[in-house]
Amino acid sequence: MTRQQQVDLDASLRQGSLDLTADVPTLRAGFDELTARIPVPADVDQRPTTIGGVGAVEVTVGGVDATNVILYFHGGVYVIGSAAGSVPLVSDLSRRTDAKAFTVEYRLAPEHPFPAAVDDACAAYEALLGHGIDPGQIALAGESAGGGLAIATLLALRERGTPFPSCAFVMSPYVDLTLSGESLVERQAADPILTPEGLRLRVPDYVASGNAADPRISPIFGDLTGLPPLLIQVGSHEILLSDALRLATRAANDDVPVTLEVVPGVPHVFQGFAAILDEGDAALARAASFMKGTFVAT
Repeated sequence: MTRQQQVDLDASLRQGSLDLTADVPTLRAGFDELTARIPVPADVDQRPTTIGGVGAVEVTVGGVDATNVILYFHGGVYVIGSAAGSVPLVSDLSRRTDAKAFTVEYRLAPEHPFPAAVDDACAAYEALLGHGIDPGQIALAGESAGGGLAIATLLALRERGTPFPSCAFVMSPYVDLTLSGESLVERQAADPILTPEGLRLRVPDYVASGNAADPRISPIFGDLTGLPPLLIQVGSHEILLSDALRLATRAANDDVPVTLEVVPGVPHVFQGFAAILDEGDAALARAASFMKGTFVAT
């Protein structure tokens, strides 16, 4: 691990920081342009599809017909981002895990506020089960808001009585839309990507007439009893650090098998920079080992 990699990445991110205070069309266009610049390896096949009536991109690496499946939820404060934009990170995770992936095009706010994203995530998961895939061969994964959505989906599946997937892997999870975490202030200067002001502006887009403290919106306030094993990864240089810490504590108190990894000196969703950041590469390797260890044997 090199300190210089961290310094160079921080400087680069500060030059092109995400402005969550922009209007939604401008914000989406800028974010999509950013993600479109990230290359996808030539051996990655990405095929638009529909699962459970929800749009998605099916991602396979090297033409491998994998048995295990990652159901992935992209980030973007429930307002921006896309399945296509997540393919570089999803394909890297898929390659390391020897699994195919479906990255979900869940509906975005403000056009589609809560519970649209949760409904779409559940529909996609239940469709995989309907296609005969064993729940033990499915892992949920996501970054930022997508990480929060993964946990909210588990709570919704429990309420429905639907069998759980093998595990959930969440990166820098956004699980408290009341924005009560201490790190929002304490890590503000260190975070080169997110700001408290930007998050505050975007919260009403998703919450709308709901209550931000509703566990289906902010899983940090929910009872996590019975959830499958969780792996939570977060960087020490991000304002959502408290979200990850409190989610892990809540899971542990509710007897959920949970592993928390706080990686020093790295930013929000640092795994997406695995090609240039040793910590990101190592974190994805650990995540792949975690997921492979939870999949049922075939």
